[in-house]
Amino acid sequence: MSAPTAEPAGLLRRLAAMVYDGLLVLALLISTLTLMVVLTNTPVAGRHVLGLLFVESFAFFAYFWIFRGQTLGMLAWRLVIVSADGYRITFTQALLRYITGLFSIALFGLGFLAMYLDPDRRTWPDRMSDSRILYIPAK
Repeated sequence: MSAPTAEPAGLLRRLAAMVYDGLLVLALLISTLTLMVVLTNTPVAGRHVLGLLFVESFAFFAYFWIFRGQTLGMLAWRLVIVSADGYRITFTQALLRYITGLFSIALFGLGFLAMYLDPDRRTWPDRMSDSRILYIPAK
């Protein structure tokens, strides 16, 4: 029996993994804000809080992308992230992917819809970070 071959991930699988991961990150950020309010006994707001939440959400994705090759949402949908050479992505690639992904979301998903114009089905985050999201079918 041969091993399953990876193929570029479709948009619906990517979106499902993003929703799953988005809920996990939201829970993480709410926990952080709750802890900050409990510890300081005051409302928390401002640029430093937004900066902390930005760094915390990036750290979530960077850890999973760099060290595991997939987030929990990607695991559930059998997706993996690899660099163009087929290995795990680097910190720089993760940062470029994260920022381009946020930019794509801010433009109402335009960067993800771009996969339908690319012969290799790459999104803007894929192209900017020189990485790919692959679907690994079940055996």
